[in-house]
Amino acid sequence: MGTSPTGGPARPERAWPERAWPERAWPDRDRPDRDRPDRDMPAHGRLPGDPAGRQPAPDGGDLRRWRYFVVLAEELHFTRAAARLRIAQPALSQQIRALERQLGVTLLHRDSHGCTLTGVGAQVAGEARRLLAEVDAATARIRDLVGGRGGRLRLAYTRSARGGRVDALVARFRAAHPEVEVVPETGWTAPNVTGLLTGRLDVAFVRPPLPEAGLTCRTVDREELLFAVPAEHPLAGGRGRVRRAEVAGLPAVMWPRENGPGMFDRTIAQVWPDGGFHLVRQEPDDEQLLRAVADGDVVAAVPAGRARALKVPGVRLRRFAAPVPTVDVALAWRTDTTNPAVRRLAALLATG
Repeated sequence: MGTSPTGGPARPERAWPERAWPERAWPDRDRPDRDRPDRDMPAHGRLPGDPAGRQPAPDGGDLRRWRYFVVLAEELHFTRAAARLRIAQPALSQQIRALERQLGVTLLHRDSHGCTLTGVGAQVAGEARRLLAEVDAATARIRDLVGGRGGRLRLAYTRSARGGRVDALVARFRAAHPEVEVVPETGWTAPNVTGLLTGRLDVAFVRPPLPEAGLTCRTVDREELLFAVPAEHPLAGGRGRVRRAEVAGLPAVMWPRENGPGMFDRTIAQVWPDGGFHLVRQEPDDEQLLRAVADGDVVAAVPAGRARALKVPGVRLRRFAAPVPTVDVALAWRTDTTNPAVRRLAALLATG
C-alpha cells in the first residue's frame, strides 16, 4: 500500500467496469477515420456529410452561401470577393465558415495573402456552380411560365372552322410566344367542351352558343351560311337569293346534333324559322355532307368557309335572302384557368 500526496495511506484504486463509462467518454481510438488524412474528402463523388450520397436540399440561406462560396472560389481573396458581392468582408467570412460547419469539411486554406481551395473545396466549388446554374435556369423557366412566355398550351380546333381568322390567331400567338409549346388537336364542339371542363384542354375553338357554366367564350369570326344544292336541282340555276319558303320541306342532310348542339339549333332556327326542316340523312362532317348533296338527293346549309374551301364537284352554292343566316366560331376556356398562356392568347384576340 502506498501513501497519498498528503502523507496518509493511499486509498485503493477503484476498478470501474468498462460498461460504466458512457460511450461518448471513450477516446477517438475507436473512430475508424480518426487518423485518415482524407477524412474530409467525399466518397465516390458524394458531398461530404451525406453518407447516402444525397445532396442536402438547399434552402434560401444555403443558396446564398453557395453563391458566396462560388465567388470566393473564383477570387481566392476575401476582400475582393466581398466587394464583388457587395457585402462586408467579416459577413462573408462568417457565411463561409457556416457553410463549412454545415458540410463538415474545410473548404479553404486561409493565410495573410488570401486563401486557396482544399481538395474537397475544389470539388464542392464545381458542384456548387452546377447547382446554381440549375437553380437559375429553373427560375428563368418559372418566370417565363408566369409571364405567359413559356409552358404549354393544349389547343383544340373545331372541325368546321379552319383557316381564316382561326389559323391567323394561332399563328400570331406562335410568333409572339415561341417559347410556349402549342399542342393542337381537332374535334367537334361537344368533345372540345368536354375537354375544357375536364381539364384535358386549355383552350378550344367551338361553335357557340355554349350552355355549359364555367366557360368563357369569345367570338373569333362570324361567317355566312350558304345553301348547298345538287347542280341539277331546280334551285341551282337562279341568280337571286334563295327565300326561306323555297327551302321548307326539301329533304335535307345534316351532321349529328350531338357534335355541336348550339350550332345545330341555331342553323335550324335561321334557315327553317317556320318549320319545314325535313331531315332524311346524316353525315359526320361537312365534306361528307357536301358529297351527299352532290349525289343529287338532298340539300344542306353549310358554313361559307368550309363549303368554298372544299369545292365539291356537283354542288351549287346559293346565298340566302335577308336576314342572312350566320354562325360564329369562338375561342373558349375555363373561366378559372390559371394558365398564363391562355390569358396571352385571349389578349391577342381582344386586340384584333
